Amino acid sequence: MTDTNREWVLAERPTGEPDEDCFELRETDVPSPAPGELLVRTRYLSVDPYMRGRMRDAESYAEPWAVGDPLNGGVVGEVVESEHDAYEAGDLVTGEGRWADYAALDAADVAPVDPAVAAPEAYLGALGMPGRTAYFGLLEVGEPKPGDTVVVSGAAGAVGSVVGQIAKRNGCRVVGFAGSDEKTDWLTDDLGFDAAINYETTDDYRAALESAAPDGVDVYFDNVGGPITDAVFTQLNLDARVAVCGQIAHYNDEEVPTGPRKLPQLIPVRARVEGLLVGDFASRFGEASERLGRWVASGELKHRETVVDGLENAPDAFLGLFAGDNIGKQVVRVSSPDGE
Repeated sequence: MTDTNREWVLAERPTGEPDEDCFELRETDVPSPAPGELLVRTRYLSVDPYMRGRMRDAESYAEPWAVGDPLNGGVVGEVVESEHDAYEAGDLVTGEGRWADYAALDAADVAPVDPAVAAPEAYLGALGMPGRTAYFGLLEVGEPKPGDTVVVSGAAGAVGSVVGQIAKRNGCRVVGFAGSDEKTDWLTDDLGFDAAINYETTDDYRAALESAAPDGVDVYFDNVGGPITDAVFTQLNLDARVAVCGQIAHYNDEEVPTGPRKLPQLIPVRARVEGLLVGDFASRFGEASERLGRWVASGELKHRETVVDGLENAPDAFLGLFAGDNIGKQVVRVSSPDGE
């Protein structure tokens, strides 16, 4: 094991869309685990759209990073040194780590990774925070019923792809919005979506949705916001439920544009719009992990990861989220099992 650790820090706050100047790769010493901690070598790290909010100097549901602070997020890694009886060197774990080669993690805050269930990187996607977000966001907020039409924006992403599959398990018709023909083909051919709309090649979202969902929309799982959401609101059925998970179309806006006024459209259909944070369901994470793990192991729930190699390329992987580079979960492979 080397004595040198590389880690990314926030170099400056972005104005509008972030660029590589916002990140700085520094060398530090490999940390030593305190009692109750694990020294973990990062195998994979997660980059997620919500991290854009942490780059702002503004209060939000996720604590903002200070300039000069190490960047952190979900990781899967191998225990190198253990100061806790529950884990030993060689174990694979997942938890909140850093954009770094190594991190000292509290053993109470990590969970074991079982490669027999799925590849380790899946524990940052379908078996991690995105999967749990989809599970609780759809089932608890969206409340799908058999025969409902469920529409998902950002449907080819880590959350949306799981939402659509769970909706199908619940007997729903599922329509997804995604940003390329490759993505829409994946949704319909591999994941079982009933229809998918390529928003990059569609001029009239409302007309496309009327064709794909002729009976209207009962549940809308919103990861995107913007003109797609404006179009969906015009198609909501009586007692529709809208789960607002993300608004990636606006994350880089310095001033959020005023779109069509949508609230009056909720009145005649008595629709419910509810924001969701997966952390509100923390006491039930075990339930979600058990069911998602069972579905993945059986092949009932499919997942896909877009893997960017090299810690040095972590900023590019993050910026790629806003260019739509990923299909499924975007992750960075920091090291391989042989330590390279």
